[in-house]
Amino acid sequence: MYRRTIRLDDADEVADVVARRLLDRIVELQDTSAQVHICLTGGETANQMYERFAALVPDSALDATKLQLWWGDERFVPATDADRNSLQAVSRLARTVSIKSADIHMMPAQDGRADSHQCAVEYEAELGDTVFDITLLGIGADGHVGSIFPDHPSFEPTNRQVIGVTDSPKPPSERISLTIPTINRSEEIWIIATGASKADAVARALEGDAALPASHVQAREATYWFLDADAAAQLPEPYNCAL
Repeated sequence: MYRRTIRLDDADEVADVVARRLLDRIVELQDTSAQVHICLTGGETANQMYERFAALVPDSALDATKLQLWWGDERFVPATDADRNSLQAVSRLARTVSIKSADIHMMPAQDGRADSHQCAVEYEAELGDTVFDITLLGIGADGHVGSIFPDHPSFEPTNRQVIGVTDSPKPPSERISLTIPTINRSEEIWIIATGASKADAVARALEGDAALPASHVQAREATYWFLDADAAAQLPEPYNCAL
């Protein structure tokens, strides 16, 4: 199991590098796989990356018919709410990526639904034994990943693949999230962190602080941390690997 940190100058460079590498990696995978399963994340830098990715697609060899898109977590809000991670991602990617709606596995929305816990059961059934080729993650300033928060019931051990989250420390209070064991079932995990507010959590997670959910993330094959200079500021020199 391989881990590497990649330090870049700023958030723009992180978005550009991850977009280019993600497209190249998907094209590689599609040559040997009938389907390529990608688990997406939310956040400002991730959304910038989706925009760059979409801009690169027309000149690429991407075969969108092989793509299966999933999400690591979602805000339990109405389907048309602009805060939904899936809506933000798909609205950017759909500009150039022609992918069937059946291949876009959004987490359930709040509309007419009982609660996030029941919707988590539904998403778990849809997920089945799917293994993600690549999972994209952000990291919060508190060290959370997905909607798994430190010192919170979401971080408690469970045999569930997907959980409903209530009383989230970060609004909105109700969410749906993959659990860390489900995330770790991925072949590759790419963690994206930008900004000085993430520096402490990044350093603690990479040093193995067990109190932080992010420190428990480890893919089957390779885990990459894409950091800008501010997010990497508290890392000791061995971690500061340039591109």
